[in-house]
Amino acid sequence: MDFPMFHLDWLNDRFLIAMIAILHVFINHGLAVGFIPYITWLEQKGVTDAGKNQITDLDWDNLVYKKMKIAFIITTTIGAMTGVGIWFSVALVSPASLGSLIRVFYFAWFTEWLVFVTEVVLILIYFLTWNNSNKSLKAKTRHIRFGWYLSIFSWFTMAIIVAILGFMMDPGNWNNNHTFFNGFTNPIYLPQLLFRTPTAMLVAGVFGMLLTTIFAPKGSEMRAKAIRYAGKWILASTPLVIIGAVYYWNVMPSAMKVNMATAVGSMEFSQYYQLLKYFIVGTASLSIVLGVFAFFKPKKINFAYVILPCLFVFGFLGIFERVREFIRKPYVIGNYMYSNLLRKEDYPLYKKNGILPYMTYTSVTEITEENKIIAGRDIFINTCSRCHTASPEGVNSITYVFERMYGIGKPLDENSMASYIPNMHNGRTFMPPFPGNKKELGALVAYIKQLQQTGGSLEGVQTTGVKINPLNSAVSVSKKIEETTKENEKLLTQK
Repeated sequence: MDFPMFHLDWLNDRFLIAMIAILHVFINHGLAVGFIPYITWLEQKGVTDAGKNQITDLDWDNLVYKKMKIAFIITTTIGAMTGVGIWFSVALVSPASLGSLIRVFYFAWFTEWLVFVTEVVLILIYFLTWNNSNKSLKAKTRHIRFGWYLSIFSWFTMAIIVAILGFMMDPGNWNNNHTFFNGFTNPIYLPQLLFRTPTAMLVAGVFGMLLTTIFAPKGSEMRAKAIRYAGKWILASTPLVIIGAVYYWNVMPSAMKVNMATAVGSMEFSQYYQLLKYFIVGTASLSIVLGVFAFFKPKKINFAYVILPCLFVFGFLGIFERVREFIRKPYVIGNYMYSNLLRKEDYPLYKKNGILPYMTYTSVTEITEENKIIAGRDIFINTCSRCHTASPEGVNSITYVFERMYGIGKPLDENSMASYIPNMHNGRTFMPPFPGNKKELGALVAYIKQLQQTGGSLEGVQTTGVKINPLNSAVSVSKKIEETTKENEKLLTQK
């Protein structure tokens, strides 16, 4: 409401964030948090397993270096771009929630930035000095030490961000006492961290095994050794993933568990929800089987054996991110701000006076028959467009949602929609309540009906520009301040 509304009607605004965020998590977890300690461990094994007159096994060290090169290239390009991309996309699509999070976690994010800069410096040192470190045992030992430092700082980056992600799901006592400590120590923080950490290790182990099948010569002892080590890594990580998942599930609020069936895909997917459970169990089982097989029969493992488990573990991580984003609905910050970016505590005011007078960017403040459709459009973009598109071809189209309820291709009935919308949050618990008054509800349903009739779409401010609410313009606000000041002075004089 306080920001111009960026909107992609063909894609869906939240889907933009999801695509960037999930890709970033793949890289952050699979190629940084989990992969760097895996690589450092393997580099250390090269030193401990080397002959008496060797600093390290050079063939082994070269294999580990090739794996690290893949991680270095991806993390410093796609990983870096998606990290910045998350900030850009969230600032465009969900600026109010981002502003609230910055106010609560300012020093946490500042600390994370310092940790991240250190991480960048360490990864540059670690990768770029790799070959020179083989000149002496002292240099190699120092290089391995930098690898462990990098591993710690990579994990710290995730540990700080997970506190913020947990806060968005369940702020805990922060809603009663707005302190940084209450926000950081939210009920979801530790369970989510204890789940994400071994999951990152598991993904790294499977992906590392896949790279071994690509870089190591077939039939060589070095290849068998690397695959066996990867098997050990996977077998050590998988039970911890299962324990973390159970712990995470047990502390999850019941309201979020209700949303699980819809969280993975859509309302249509809910009927296949049982398949998700099989997928999760299947991923864990497949990881254990791969780990056992790699440990006992490493020479039998080839690319074809590893590619399916690799796709499964990355798919598991992606589904987790999708579910985590969805199940906190109807909130973007639990019990504080709804997914439409309106604060829960402001709803009584909107219900009483309507939402239009409080919008910063709208051309309508009073609804008439002449401006009803325009008012409905402004209400839609401010209260619905974070999750819905207007175009029939868009992702999660609002017209398709109602047609699915009342009949595909049938004309939408305004009375039916007007009866449904004020109560929709009771049946669909992931939906925030409609914030406006009765006149605004009528304008909204009129706009939705017109969308169905015309097949129209909705453009965001990046295309249309902005229109300032005349009640909230600089001139109007100045007059209000001046009037308030005069009233206060008058009261003081009377006293």
